[in-house]
Amino acid sequence: MHTKARKVMIIGAGNVGTSAAYALLNQNICEELLLVDLDKARSEGHAWDLADAAAYMPGMMTISTREVSDCADVDIAVITVSGGALKPGQTRLDELTATANIVKSIVPQMMAGGFKGIFLIATNPCDIITWQVWQLSGLPRSQVIGTGVWLDTTRLRRTLAQALDIGAQSIDAFILGEHGDTQFPVWSHSSVYGSPIAEVYQRHTGNTLDFDALAERVRKQGFEIYARKGCTEFGIAGTIAEICRNIFTGSHRALAISCILQGEYGVDEVAIGVPAVLAQSGVQQIIELKLAEEEQQKFRQSVEVIKANIARLP
Repeated sequence: MHTKARKVMIIGAGNVGTSAAYALLNQNICEELLLVDLDKARSEGHAWDLADAAAYMPGMMTISTREVSDCADVDIAVITVSGGALKPGQTRLDELTATANIVKSIVPQMMAGGFKGIFLIATNPCDIITWQVWQLSGLPRSQVIGTGVWLDTTRLRRTLAQALDIGAQSIDAFILGEHGDTQFPVWSHSSVYGSPIAEVYQRHTGNTLDFDALAERVRKQGFEIYARKGCTEFGIAGTIAEICRNIFTGSHRALAISCILQGEYGVDEVAIGVPAVLAQSGVQQIIELKLAEEEQQKFRQSVEVIKANIARLP
């Protein structure tokens, strides 16, 4: 019987943080939500607004604000802080210095406050900040994860699902690598119940699947949303909720998330998007795939880009 209240602290009460809080609330994923933001009036306003929404839920949820250092009883801390909006022509990597400086001020406070839970990083550049949080926290790598390429994977499945007229849950296709420009779909392991994606696509549409065009479409999707509305929030909020749910339930489901590698895929000293099994303790195991030669090259390129930017951390 579950008796302990599941507590999620969301650090950063901006678009992503508050949308994630709303997703967690509506999916009844935890019993307590804690909002943290430098703008205390804003975080309080969001907490009160969310509490009104929670009153319509069948269960009972407590929503409040806290200082970031008051975190010893928190199960999952979701970092959604941002160093500022992207300017035209910039990429996620251009957010590094400003965001890393904020994170550098937050994580030591949390560790001094007795944090022992799981960090979930949902800020950009996700893989580099995931690495930074792991280094700053001193926690086991299983307890520091990033949303990574799970949203990109979901976009890939949704796009294929629309073309194939089939539920996205029936499609086994995913993205690996950086949550950024060097991400890539793993076509060698993509199928619909064992039938290769390209064959299913050919039979259903009568056309040959353009792998490169589809990969580029998925890669650009976040920027297309950003260009039209000035932010992305609902998709990443769903990603955060999905990861938290799988942790709390100990689902042992594999998601493509950003993990610290220590020898897997022949790589050390990097955080990157790979399939990983989630349990209540965080990452239980990392699944190593046998990649095609071209995919191995793309993975190595992604690793090199992430490592080069880890070296830029302040």
